[in-house]
Amino acid sequence: MRKLNALVLIGLLVAAVGGQAFAATRLLETGSTLLYPLMNLWVADYQRTHRDVQITTQGTGSGTGISQAISGVAQIGASDAYMSDAQMRQSPMLNIPLAISAQQINYNLPGLNNVHLNLSGPVLAGIYGGRITMWDDAQIKALNPHFAKRLPHRGIIPIHRADGSGDTFIFTQYLSKSTPWWNGGPGYGTTISWPSVSAAVGANGNPGMVQTCKATPYSIAYIGVSFLNQTNAAGLGYAALRNRAGRFVLPTAMTIGADARELENSTPADERISLIFAPGAQSYPIINYEYAIINPHQPDAATAGALKAFLKWAISKNGGQQARFLDAVHFLPLPARVIRESGAQINKIH
Repeated sequence: MRKLNALVLIGLLVAAVGGQAFAATRLLETGSTLLYPLMNLWVADYQRTHRDVQITTQGTGSGTGISQAISGVAQIGASDAYMSDAQMRQSPMLNIPLAISAQQINYNLPGLNNVHLNLSGPVLAGIYGGRITMWDDAQIKALNPHFAKRLPHRGIIPIHRADGSGDTFIFTQYLSKSTPWWNGGPGYGTTISWPSVSAAVGANGNPGMVQTCKATPYSIAYIGVSFLNQTNAAGLGYAALRNRAGRFVLPTAMTIGADARELENSTPADERISLIFAPGAQSYPIINYEYAIINPHQPDAATAGALKAFLKWAISKNGGQQARFLDAVHFLPLPARVIRESGAQINKIH
């Protein structure tokens, strides 16, 4: 009996020591609500075969993701926006593309949610700038001759993100690149000083944008394509946007891919690049790399190792780039050249 009890005690001690030795390394991912659905799919799958790491995900908005990665609160700052030169001078970070995404322009227009209206950067700038206030405005009619008589004489309610948002970054980049007066005025960023428009409404995160647009007839909103299933379920319409070639295109795998291919070879080594308003007849004008904002200097070797392993899996064709993940959120995989560049950046983490 004494021998048995001693063996049990030794076993418990070994288990306790072993449990401490193999305690999971904890990583926090926070930021982009556009990337959040994909990150949740990735993390759930990854942790099934990697019990040595515990990853927590939070959809807090790209602005928060960037700031918490810089401060060290989060190991992964998810962002639809790359960091600006000014931010990089203050806080040098890695901006690592993980996938290719896009943005829809949705609307809740009773009687017309089942059609794709044509919209352009200058018209959207006019709406969000308070210069176009009615759905039957002559500029909207001119883009939609087939639906001109059906456009109602009702006020447009523009919905924008109230939180720091990469979606705001890429939407306002489209306005800036397509509309000179917007570029010289509000400009672009994860947060901007929106023009004073009495009908405008703010919402938090992509879920808030979907809910607010659904609840607000005659509204318009910019929403990440990873929420396509939700916008469809809400019965919202979405627009064909005028691209740099002057054509109106819908956000499809073909048009998003066409935009990405135009700028693939222009992606620099630090991978900070705008994919907005790319050339090409088929290019959809609002697409972006989904970024992991990473501090290359991690607090310890275990954290650095776990972080590198997960990110390398995320950009691997046998890992996170598989269609079963990306198709679920309507994203596209990274081109091979960009995968190599992202891998080189991941190797800088220590």
